[in-house]
Amino acid sequence: MNDFLHAARERGFIHQVTDEAALRARTQQGPVSGYIGFDCTADSLHVGSLVQIMLLRLLQRTGNRPVVLMGGGTTRIGDPSFRDEVRPLLDDESIARNKAGIRKVFEPFLTFGEGPTDAIELDNNDWLGKLEYIPFLRDVGRFFSVNRMLTMDSVRLRLDREQPLSFLEFNYMLLQGYDFLELHRRHGVALQMGGSDQWGNIIMGADLVRRVAGQEAFGVTTPLITTASGAKMGKTANGAVWLNGDRLAPYGYWQFWRNTEDADVARFLALFTDLPMAEIARLGALGGAEVNEAKKILATEATALLHGRAAAEAAAETARATFEAGVAAEDLPSVTAALPASVLDLLVAAGFVGSKGEARRLVRGGGVRLNDEPVTEETAVVDEAALRDGAAKLSAGKKKHALVRPG
Repeated sequence: MNDFLHAARERGFIHQVTDEAALRARTQQGPVSGYIGFDCTADSLHVGSLVQIMLLRLLQRTGNRPVVLMGGGTTRIGDPSFRDEVRPLLDDESIARNKAGIRKVFEPFLTFGEGPTDAIELDNNDWLGKLEYIPFLRDVGRFFSVNRMLTMDSVRLRLDREQPLSFLEFNYMLLQGYDFLELHRRHGVALQMGGSDQWGNIIMGADLVRRVAGQEAFGVTTPLITTASGAKMGKTANGAVWLNGDRLAPYGYWQFWRNTEDADVARFLALFTDLPMAEIARLGALGGAEVNEAKKILATEATALLHGRAAAEAAAETARATFEAGVAAEDLPSVTAALPASVLDLLVAAGFVGSKGEARRLVRGGGVRLNDEPVTEETAVVDEAALRDGAAKLSAGKKKHALVRPG
C-alpha cells in the first residue's frame, strides 16, 4: 500500500493539496513520480530547503519516484516569490558552479538509479534553453490568463508593496508550468511539490498538464517552517545553516539541531529524521532536563542523514566531552555573566584580550568562535539559546577557551 499522503500529513509536511482524494487514489495504483525544483542561486542549499529534500526522501521511502529538478534554466530569470526586489542575474559559469555544489546535497538522502522508484536528477535548461519565443507564446502562453497571474501571491504581493516586478520575472510562472509539462511528457511526472509560496505556480503548472496533455496532474505544498519563537528556519545570528560540509562542518550542523527550542523538538523530529512516529511521541513528551536528551537524539539523527552515522556520533561525543564531561569543567575556565552578554565584553572578561577594540579586531580576523562556530559579527551576543547544558564555549584562536555561564 502506497501511504505517501498519510505519512506526509502525519509528519507535518502537508499544507495544501490540489485534489487529495484523487492523488490518494492515484498513489494506490503504483509508483508516482513527483518533483521539486531547486534554482542554482548558491553553491549549497541550506536548512531552509531541508523540508523539501526530506519530502522527496519520504516520497521514495513510500514506494514512489522522486525527481530532483535543477533550475539551470529558471535561475537565469529568478523566482519573484516573496521577494522585494529583483534577484541578481547570474552568468552561466556561476550557475554551473552552483549546480555542482547543490548536487552533492541530495546524495545522502536519495537513492539514484534506473529502477521504478529510484531518484533521477534533471536540469530544466535542457528544454528551456532551446525554447523559441514565438512558438512558446503560441503553444504555452495562450493557456495563462494575465488576470489570474496577477492574483498569484508571487505577483500580487510585489505589486501591493509597489515594488518593481520585471517582465522577465513575470514570465517565471510560465516557465515553471512548462517544466511540469515537459517532465510529464518525458518522464511521466504527475506531481509537483514545493513550499507554500509556490502554490500559485504549482496549480498553474498542473492545469497546463491537464489542458495540453489531457492527463491528471497534482500539487502538494509544505508549510512555511518557522521556529516556536517565530524565526525563519535555517537562519542564525551567524547566517545560513548550509548543508554542504565544506560550508558547515558536521559538528556545527549537530550543534544547530542541539540548539532547537523545546517546543519544536517533536515537530522537527517528525520532519527531519526517519524515527518512527511512536518514538517521536515518546521523545516529544519529555519535559524538564530530559528534553535535552531528545534534542541530542534530534541532532544526531539529523546529522547522520546528511553526514553519515560516524560523523554524527563523533559530533555528539565532542559535544559531550566539551560540555558535559569533566574535560570541560576541569580544564576550561568559566566566565559568569548576565545574559544576553556581548561577545566583545566576554572576551575582555575572560582575559583573552585587553580591550573591546582588540576584541573587535579579533572578530574581524576570524579568530573568535562560539560553541566552535565562527563569530562573524561584532554585535554578536551569548544568550540563553547558546547554552549547552548550562554553558556556552567561547574561544579565541586555537588555544584560549572558556565556558560562559549565566549568573
